[in-house]
Amino acid sequence: MGDRDDPGTIGRRVQRLRVERGLTQRQLAEPVYTPAYICTLESGGLRPSDQALEHLAERLGVAYDELATGRSARTATELRLRLTEAQRTLAAGEAEEAAAQYAVLLAEAEAQHLTEEQAAALLGLGECALDTGELEVGREHFERAERMLADAPLPSRVPAVRGRAVAHYLAGQLRYSVHLLESALDELNCAALQDPDALLLLYASIIAPYMDMGAHARAAKAAGFALALAPHSGDPALVARMHRSVARTMLAEGRLAEADASLAKATELYRTLHLRTELANCHWMRGYVYAQHGRLGRAEEELRAAREMLSATRAALYTSQVAVELADVLHRRGKSEEAAGLLRDVLGDLSPERGAVHAAAAHRLLGIIAEDARDTDTAEEHYVRSLSLLERAGAAGDLADLCRLLGDLLRRTGRVEAALDAYRTGLGPRTAPGTTTLGPAPAQPAL
Repeated sequence: MGDRDDPGTIGRRVQRLRVERGLTQRQLAEPVYTPAYICTLESGGLRPSDQALEHLAERLGVAYDELATGRSARTATELRLRLTEAQRTLAAGEAEEAAAQYAVLLAEAEAQHLTEEQAAALLGLGECALDTGELEVGREHFERAERMLADAPLPSRVPAVRGRAVAHYLAGQLRYSVHLLESALDELNCAALQDPDALLLLYASIIAPYMDMGAHARAAKAAGFALALAPHSGDPALVARMHRSVARTMLAEGRLAEADASLAKATELYRTLHLRTELANCHWMRGYVYAQHGRLGRAEEELRAAREMLSATRAALYTSQVAVELADVLHRRGKSEEAAGLLRDVLGDLSPERGAVHAAAAHRLLGIIAEDARDTDTAEEHYVRSLSLLERAGAAGDLADLCRLLGDLLRRTGRVEAALDAYRTGLGPRTAPGTTTLGPAPAQPAL
């Protein structure tokens, strides 16, 4: 019946429980076994069979697993209940509070040797780290979770794979992020492992790195798949809360199997809630595509929808990134004052380690707005800041464009040598081959 402790540990546990219940060795043994058998078992001198443990568990009034492993089924269920509470906290946008809850739960799951619960706590810690921008910490949590689930089916490992990919993406490692996500998609689709939730998570997550690499056609296709797979639940937060309440009631009544079933439903709903961050990327991507085709009104609608969804989940880093895209559309629609205010608000949430490319884009757009207002000093200051960020991030295409803007500004103000230096800076990265080259597209799902 699975893993269990060594004979000595089991023997001491049997003896403790027998004494606590005031039973003699004869009373515990009858009618199937002898007192001598119980004496030898309690001293660790034999390895009891599954049948013997089932008999002893019934006589001692405990579950088989508790006698064999020391882990109470009730304890495991209570731990899963608290994991759903941590999920609720994270879904509500309280990442730091959720991280504290997950850390406690991880320690308890480790002490109880509960592998699935340990992996769930690690996944939660990883998601919290992504929300707070601690990318290296988040990646380490996801890697640990994936190692713990190494023997589980791929759909069970997808959240950890996706977490690793997002951490690499946010750190600027776009190609490796795409590699991780496409490899998982290929494995799922080619093996006909049609798990809609796993597929949704992967397709929604791959949109942003596709976009940043210039693979717009793949991004559009992934967004279409994600929206087709998106679950439909009227109010998942309300339903999840109901399932948690039901589980708590059943747990109090000792109905562990039913409590576990309710907790499984609550867990899935909270995961659906957290997917709102991913689904916002679909609106984000569509807004970008509309903007590229000059449909600025539709672009503004999609980007505002994405920003509202991200703000609701308090995903500060993602909200700031989409705000930069929205500001660009607003500027192009003649709403430069609103765009500038939006950019100044978000710059405090971005840094070279957290959203460097979008911080550079914010400074670039503020520079353009300043140039339009004939404030060349302010424009130059923003361009220089953007240049510094892009050089550190290695964003070749954006760097070349920025250097052109800065060079043109310097040339117009009579600083020809400085302008030539700016142009030369932008030419180098342009010659780097294969910056957006991708291999074959992943296999398509059977929708």
